Amino acid sequence: MNDDVKLKRRDFCLTATAALAAPAIITTSFTSPARAALNADGLHTQPWFLESFMDLKEDHAEMAKSKKKFAIFFEQEGCPYCAEMHEKNLSKPKISKFIQDNFGVLQINLFGAKEVTDFDGKAFEERKLGARWGIQFTPTIIFIRPSLEGLSGMNGKQLTVGKIPGYFRPFHFMTYFEYMAGEHYDTIDFQRFLGAKVERMKKQGKKVDLWAS
Repeated sequence: MNDDVKLKRRDFCLTATAALAAPAIITTSFTSPARAALNADGLHTQPWFLESFMDLKEDHAEMAKSKKKFAIFFEQEGCPYCAEMHEKNLSKPKISKFIQDNFGVLQINLFGAKEVTDFDGKAFEERKLGARWGIQFTPTIIFIRPSLEGLSGMNGKQLTVGKIPGYFRPFHFMTYFEYMAGEHYDTIDFQRFLGAKVERMKKQGKKVDLWAS
């Protein structure tokens, strides 16, 4: 598959996902079931987030050894949608366990000053890395392709295979992580994957509430 085809497929996936994010953000309430812990930067955090020297290529290699995918959470202090993600989505044991079993998660402060080494070896402050990757709001979750073989010299933006641009309610959030864990982006767009999951659940007699908190 040539690079143009890969980029078109990736861009389609990112655009499709953005369409799902917007209504979720608009209808969100901020009544949360639990308070998430804050780290030294004032970001909501999880105890299972990676402890990192902020060298993205090294972190990716460690995840590859563990047979896990690599996801990067861009967040910022005082972000209400970040709080919503932590306190409603990541507080659910099923979601938390699935992510921990299948992904390594690194958190980056969109306006932070820590030095981060991008996949191409260039170092930037967190805020400048976010600008380099085109991250405009939080939370934004970036999924990096599982294998970097033959892709030396590319930065994180170029290696992105999936993106959650904003707050997704729990059902969409969990389903997107399932989509990325199974590498389904090579064969089906996210809307169709989501629709197929809903139809399976209905056939099994399971209740489907796409907009539940």
